[in-house]
This record gives sequence, C-alpha cells and structure tokens, in this order.
Amino acid sequence: AGTMAASRPLSRFWEWGKNIVCVGRNYADHAREMKSAVPSEPVLFLKPSTAYAPEGSPIVMPAYSHNLHHELELGVVIGKRGRAVPEASAMDYVAGYALCLDMTARDVQEECKKKGLPWTLAKSFTTSCPVSAFVPKEKIPDPHKLKLWLKVNGELRQEGETSSMIFTIPYIISYVSKIMTLEEGDIILTGTPKGVGPVKENDEILAGIDGVLSMKFKVERPDY
Repeated sequence: AGTMAASRPLSRFWEWGKNIVCVGRNYADHAREMKSAVPSEPVLFLKPSTAYAPEGSPIVMPAYSHNLHHELELGVVIGKRGRAVPEASAMDYVAGYALCLDMTARDVQEECKKKGLPWTLAKSFTTSCPVSAFVPKEKIPDPHKLKLWLKVNGELRQEGETSSMIFTIPYIISYVSKIMTLEEGDIILTGTPKGVGPVKENDEILAGIDGVLSMKFKVERPDY
C-alpha cells in the first residue's frame, strides 16, 4: 500500500480522485436569487473527473453556451472509503478541503430545467470544476466558520459564510454515502452562496477562503 499512497498524494487529489459530487442550492440566499424553493433534502449532481481544472490551467468556455456563470463553493475531500456513513462519524472521512468553482452554463441549464432534463451539459463540461490547492483538515478546525469570496477582474461578486449552509457537511457526507459509495480522493462541492454571475473571454477570476488561501483563473474560448 505504501507505493500506492506515494503515487496518489491527497495534495494532488484532482489527478487521481474519481468522483465529483455537487450539492445544488445549499444556501437559502442563492436559492432565492435562482427563484428556487429551499430544498428539504440536498439536490445532487455529478461532474466527471475530467472537469477538474487545477490552478494554472484555464477555464474553457463550452462552445455551445453564451452565458457562463461562476459559482463559488467549499469542496470537501474524502480521505477513506465510506458507505452509509453515520452523520456522527462523518468528519472522520474528511481528509481536507479545497476551494472550487462550479462553472455553470446558465443558458443551457435553463433550457434543461424547462425540458425537465438532467443538468449534465450545463455543469459537467471539461474545466467546469476549477480547484485550489489542497488544504489539510488540520488547517481548518471548523469548516462551518469560513468566509468565501470571489472577484471578477478585481470586482467583488460573491461573498458568503459557510455558517449559512442549509445542510451541514456531516449531513451531506452521510446523505451522499447512503446513495453512492465515497472513495478516497473524491470531493463533494457544498453549494454556492448568492452573487453568481457571468464571465466572458479573458476575464480573470480571483477567489479565496479568508485567511486560508486564494486562487486565480483565466477564462478562455475553446479553439474548436
């Protein structure tokens, strides 16, 4: 197991982690801005592992969308395999955290919603999951006491406190693991606060967790 661990460092979870599980509508103010009901249980969707864009790579706009939005989220990186994890021990399965963006083709999502179709085209394209460096669990004693922020071209767009999540991290881990087995290196995106909005070609997104880290991404058009 030693060699396995060496080739799969959690600090580079995006290179080998398999599953990206996202929670939609986990902040009441964002549910309101989307004119959505506040959910009684988490809304889940998935991104493929090819959605990862680590810092240093660009966010590539999907060619079929004309309204790409940023959604700022705290990501929870899983440290060991778990199935039907009890809420009381859920934090034992957390290896650490990462700041993530759930890039969303809003025009495509609205079309999907109208037709009652899944959100795959809107949420799961290549580079739809930009991620920061890995933050070990020890560096964040309480993940529900963080302040997240995002700027586009220097202008503040999103600011939120993880204390206003509707569903807590232990609840989410337990809920997700009752549906699908979670594995080491997987990540759960815990929803976005209000202030989502559009980005265009050549925009620069700067985002951070107050007092912990920040990350920077450039938005590009595809070359096809």
